[in-house]
Amino acid sequence: MGVNIGPLISEFKIKKSFPDFRNKVIVIDAYNAIYQFLTTIRDQTGKPLRDKYGRVTSHLSGLLYRNVNLLKEKIKLVYVFDGKPPLRKMKELEKRKVIKSESYQKYLEAIERKDWEEARKYAALAATLEEYMVNDAKKLLELLGIPVVQAPSEGEAQASYIVKKGDGWAVGSQDYDSLLFGATRIVRNITLTGKQKYPSKGIEIKLEPELIILKNVLDNLKITREQLIDIAIIIGTDYNEGVKGIGPKKAYELIKMYGSADKIPEVRRVLSPEEIQEIRDLFLNPEITDNYKLEFRDPDYDGIIKFLCDEHDFSVDRVSKALKELKESLSIRGLDQWF
Repeated sequence: MGVNIGPLISEFKIKKSFPDFRNKVIVIDAYNAIYQFLTTIRDQTGKPLRDKYGRVTSHLSGLLYRNVNLLKEKIKLVYVFDGKPPLRKMKELEKRKVIKSESYQKYLEAIERKDWEEARKYAALAATLEEYMVNDAKKLLELLGIPVVQAPSEGEAQASYIVKKGDGWAVGSQDYDSLLFGATRIVRNITLTGKQKYPSKGIEIKLEPELIILKNVLDNLKITREQLIDIAIIIGTDYNEGVKGIGPKKAYELIKMYGSADKIPEVRRVLSPEEIQEIRDLFLNPEITDNYKLEFRDPDYDGIIKFLCDEHDFSVDRVSKALKELKESLSIRGLDQWF
């Protein structure tokens, strides 16, 4: 779900275009990206794409065409997959299961009413990621020549570590948690394209890449990273429920007034100092690994066609067209190195 500090840092987002990331390594939170594809790539009734065996392939479609476009822009990509979640996250995961179950029931009811807009909305909320889908995603990424890293625990924590270590330039994610994990930069909207619809407001917003630099955020807000984490704890993270009635801006004011979350009376009523420190430590000292290799290889074009078209019923013409464009783009990149 991610922490809701967006309103606090919106003025520090820097609009970018894809050529700005040329030859830079963007470390993508895999689950974050895959869920985007699973929720958006669906038919009119909200059903995901499937092959003849009934296996979901929406995420594979998203991973292929989006990554081909990013690779054509000469952007180097790394995908980091989640491992075992921290114990403190289990309550949040259980809550998400309940929401997904309720959403699926509402989806079925909307289908009965032939209310396609509602059906698509609730189908997206009910989307789940199964083990075979993760394995298929990893296989496709490897065929595309994109390095895959398996995190021991939180994917965003591992991605942030890779960036902090200097092996990546920025984390690619829609969530802001990477800032709490210490990523020096995050890029939003890297795996999205087109326009974001806000039906309740009746508006559409064109999606463009946004760069957020951790140092800019901390310097402008005049707080430390630890205090940014405390703000997140007050409004709620994947590891704790927030204090009711307190949003990002109020939490910021309280931190400026008291210095830390454990000194704020409203927070102490719901979290002990020990619990606050435990949650801080999950962001400051997450479980990560140095056991990874970032090897950027040329795509296995024949392997991709065999995997997607022979095994998952993708259109040979469409996949071949996308791969031809990628091959031509990479050939131009190869020629550029001689001049």
